[in-house]
Amino acid sequence: MISIQTSRLQLIPLDHEMLQIWSQSGRESLEKFLQLSPNSWEVEKFYQDETALALRDFWLPTTKKFPLEFTWYTNWEIILKEKTCSIGGIGLSGMPNNDGSTEIGYVIDQKFRGSGFATEAVKALKTWAFKDSDLKIITAETPTLNLHSQKVLQKNNFKIVGEKQINIPEALQVYGWECVR
Repeated sequence: MISIQTSRLQLIPLDHEMLQIWSQSGRESLEKFLQLSPNSWEVEKFYQDETALALRDFWLPTTKKFPLEFTWYTNWEIILKEKTCSIGGIGLSGMPNNDGSTEIGYVIDQKFRGSGFATEAVKALKTWAFKDSDLKIITAETPTLNLHSQKVLQKNNFKIVGEKQINIPEALQVYGWECVR
């Protein structure tokens, strides 16, 4: 199984089969399949909705379409090694586009926030992704009011490059971020 290791975390990319288990039978079945201790994520409704949309409309179709490159198109479970449980997810928007860019997104269970896990996970996936010589820029978006997520990006050398409003799933002001190789 593919994974990225840090001192405290293991990141596991979900292949199409694993995503189907999650979609059809729920996170509990996915955790059982991955031999993880159960942990029901506590995240805001916005992130629940965003994750459900990503699972249905992006991760499942793109991992089926790109089975050999699925790691670029999926959720990576963020596993806390000491508890052997999933504490969040992180992923990319796909392989580098023609401009050499991809986007990163992540969420951490509220029970595990404030301990640097998001910063550690972003650093690990960013390091992995930048091994691809075609990747020049990783972008991100954070709600303007989410100061914790902004600190995660700042600690990983991302810089604000703009502000805009998005409408999925609701109207929300966000900052655009970039990290250049």
